[in-house]
Order: sequence, then C-alpha cells, then structure tokens
Amino acid sequence: MNDTTASTPPAKKPAGRRKFELDERLKAYKGVWVFIEHERGAAHPVSWELLGEGRKLADKLGVELGAVVPGAPGEDTQKFCAEAFQYGADLCYLIEDPALAEYRNQSYTRALTDLVNKYQPEILLLGATTLGRDLAGSVATTLQTGLTADCTELNIDMENRSLAATRPTFGGSLLCTIVTLNYRPQMATVRPRVMAMPARDETRTGRIVEHPLALVETDIVTKVLEFIPDERRDQANLPFADIIVAGGRGMKRPENFQLIWDLAKVLGAEVGATRPVVQAGWVGADRQVGQSGKTVRPKLYIAVGISGAVQHRVGMEGSDVVIAINQDPNAPIFDFATYGIVGNAMQIVPALTEAFRQHLATAKLAS
Repeated sequence: MNDTTASTPPAKKPAGRRKFELDERLKAYKGVWVFIEHERGAAHPVSWELLGEGRKLADKLGVELGAVVPGAPGEDTQKFCAEAFQYGADLCYLIEDPALAEYRNQSYTRALTDLVNKYQPEILLLGATTLGRDLAGSVATTLQTGLTADCTELNIDMENRSLAATRPTFGGSLLCTIVTLNYRPQMATVRPRVMAMPARDETRTGRIVEHPLALVETDIVTKVLEFIPDERRDQANLPFADIIVAGGRGMKRPENFQLIWDLAKVLGAEVGATRPVVQAGWVGADRQVGQSGKTVRPKLYIAVGISGAVQHRVGMEGSDVVIAINQDPNAPIFDFATYGIVGNAMQIVPALTEAFRQHLATAKLAS
C-alpha cells in the first residue's frame, strides 16, 4: 500500500483595495471653503457652524480655510469677513457687485462658479437653507461636480483626500457615507444646528482677497421688484430655540397635546412634534423635528410620548440635555436621553408644569 501525501495549494492573498489616483488636472485644487449666507445685514448662523466644521477639515488636509462673502458695494460686507476670521477662517474671498445686492440664482451662481474656477478649492460647503439648497444645486451642475445634500457628518479620507459626507437615507433608517472621487470641488450642504457653533475668537484676523465680477444687470433674467417680509418673522424659530417641549403619538389624542403647549408656555419654550403628530394635523409642519422636518440643538429638549425612532432622533440628538417621558420603559429614546421618566404623560406633564410654575414664581419673587 502506497502512502500518498495530499498537498494543500497556497492560500490566495485577498485582493487589496485598489488605490485611487486623482486626475492630474484636479491635484491643483486645494483648500476648504464655506459660503457665508447673509441677507439684509444679518449672517445666517449656519455659516459660522460650517466654519467650525470646515476648520477641522482644513486642519486634517493641511490647507487654509476660506470664507466666501458675496454682496453689493456699500453693504458692509467686510464685517462678515471679520466675523468669518473670528470663527476660524484664514482668508475671505470678497465678491462685490451691484448685481449681488439681492439673492438671485443666476447672479450668485455666476459669482461662485467664477471664483471656484479661478482659485480652485477642493471642498465647498453651504448651509442647507432655502437659499443654500437653491444655490448649491445650480453651482454643482454648472461646475459638473458632485454634491451631497443634508449631511450630518463630514470627514476626510486621508488616503485620497476625499470628503466623506454622511447623510441619512431611506427615511432616516440608514446612514450613507458618500465620497466624490474624481471631481472637484467636492460639495456638501449641512442643515442649520447639525454642527456645533464654534467658539468665537475676536483676536483672530485674516486676509481679504477681492474678486471683481463684471456682471451686466440686463443679462440677468430675474429681477427683484419688492421685498415682502415673512408674516411669521417675529415668531420663534424652532431650530434656534434654547428650550423645546416636543410631543409624539404617546399623547394619544389631539386635545391632550394642549399639555405640551402649557408646559412650553411656562418654560418660555418652543413646541415641537414628531412626523405622525404633524401628519395627523395636531400641529403645523413647521413644528416637525426629525429627518423630514427641522434639525434642532437646544439646551433642553423635553420629549413627551416620543418613542425615539431614528427618523426623529437625527433631528434632535445634538441637544445638550434630553428629558424623555414615556410609558414604555423599553422605548428607544431612553437609550440616549439624559434623564428618563417612565409613566403616564397625561399625569406627569401637568405635574411638571405646575412645579415649574411655582418654582419660577418663587425665583422671581426672590430676585
């Protein structure tokens, strides 16, 4: 009987990740830019939030952080450059032209694309506001580059200097990270209050790069005939409220939602709601917090009768303190709430309202 020796073939090495090589013509693109959105003398806070995030990205890449400030001559646009320096920018690209006095897609797209083509940034960030979404889409289309909208996280893949932009997808049930490889600039929009407001350093300064823009007014199709202020402009803005009391389906009936309003009134808070509550018509859509609503970052968020599904969580998890009131001890919201109260909201909320009312009244008398 002959002995036979079985030989095992050598194991194959796993295929490595194919190294990405950036197109040579795009290697000249350097720097991180943030578009500074401002209207009627006031900058949108999302611009400063994005400068804080842009500072982190620029430091990882070892490049400068630039702010882009468009406007008409005499609009005191340089004050926005000064503020941008205080929030972390190294330089400010200032574009002044009479055609930029009011936001119009055509003139602003022309201004921003001209600036990009001349100075070639590798990353361009804008706020996911009404203005920012309108502008970002047309700029990306004109430049034929990629744009990731409504991001909740931004990072850098240092292997290829690519912007890794993460955003919720499939109704907020999944998070998807998108990388724009062989295109520059890499563009992304971020909702207000998603990123933390950076500390302001009033000692910081930077340099201003003025970019002339020869726009001819007659070449611009749209005209601004009149400015009509929003009739709700004096109302509280949910994304910027310091205290929010939000209600969900656990309130059971629309008449019970009055308890949310009562508690909010005592605390001087804003009222928020989940998507099912809005769809049921208990409150307006402007009160909705979550993936398909508003993103908020208050100092205190009181969630009443809210299960804490991911669609709602992505809109409020940046809150400093979260107090959850829910009858279900296994509700997901207790997994990330700062404090949790298990019980009947219809009994707990009136008790809290009265306790806060008495405490605040006592504090007022003491002062």
